[in-house]
Amino acid sequence: MTVKSSNHPALRDARCAVETAELTKRFDGFTAVDRVSFAVRQGEIFGFLGPNGAGKTTTIRMLLGLIAPTAGQASVLGFDIGHQAAEIRRRIGYMSQRFSLYNDLTVAENLNFFGRTYGVRNPLLRERKRTILEMAGLRGRERELTRNLSGGWRQRLALGCAILHRPQMLFLDEPTAGVDPISRREFWDLLYLLSDEGRTIFVTTHYMDEAEHCHRLAFIQHGRLVAFGSPEEIKAEKMRGQVLEIDCSRPETAMSVLRSAGVFDEVSLYGALIHAVAEDAEELLPRVNQVLIDAGVEIRTMGVIRPSLEDVFISCVREKVVDTDAHRRAPAGLAPDSRSFLSPKSPHGGTK
Repeated sequence: MTVKSSNHPALRDARCAVETAELTKRFDGFTAVDRVSFAVRQGEIFGFLGPNGAGKTTTIRMLLGLIAPTAGQASVLGFDIGHQAAEIRRRIGYMSQRFSLYNDLTVAENLNFFGRTYGVRNPLLRERKRTILEMAGLRGRERELTRNLSGGWRQRLALGCAILHRPQMLFLDEPTAGVDPISRREFWDLLYLLSDEGRTIFVTTHYMDEAEHCHRLAFIQHGRLVAFGSPEEIKAEKMRGQVLEIDCSRPETAMSVLRSAGVFDEVSLYGALIHAVAEDAEELLPRVNQVLIDAGVEIRTMGVIRPSLEDVFISCVREKVVDTDAHRRAPAGLAPDSRSFLSPKSPHGGTK
């Protein structure tokens, strides 16, 4: 991606729904978003990933014009976030991780309220309510109090309220937090329907499996972008080393042994499986087999696999942390090679 300079007079690429250049936000000396530059194409589902506190929500709040950036520029749907925030808000829908619904109102009353707030009234509102109730599977629940809905149903209702005015773009801030896996999958089916209609969707999440469903992604950590591209591009370009997946008995013992071996950059537990990352993991198979057998661990299956997005994210975050740490420790004028911190003599570990 070509990053526009922060002194560019305007951000106006007609193919882009969102453009940012060196976008920065500081709070009392703390930098929440640090010189972030990216572009979101019109009509795509764009995933903005990162752990809690990484800067995702702060970025969205700036893009919506709710808070002013400390530095940098951004535009949404061709409008400047600093001077045309009202124009942006007329054209977008927003769904927060708390769903922003009124629990003491029924499903129909919530739809009526949000519709009128957006200026949708009378026959048009009735028509769109029917469409949303059908799309969200809420037909027959119109008179049910929102507080009595399960998390999955509340999620669908919140999405319906956010699209009553037919926005060009949707901002969804961790919309599936706390929702069961089946409801999450059904919610993403709805997002695909909206994307097929031409809407641009900007979604933040810390679920890596959801990120696989996005057209393109940005990883953010400590306010800085650490990766950008399609899921396949990120896997191909950003993964450092190979991933060895191990299915074995006594996984906690196995992880301790692998970390002590001092040959892996990362050893993590993925459900019942172990993922161990090294530059040449395939060459380590005989050694790993022997040390696990010596430790009394039974190996069911073991082999090098394609990295998941979670593997890549951990790798990107570790690389960023190591690079930052290296520069802090290096003498002035030197730029150390971060690989020196990942040598076989320096074991690293950490559970997921």
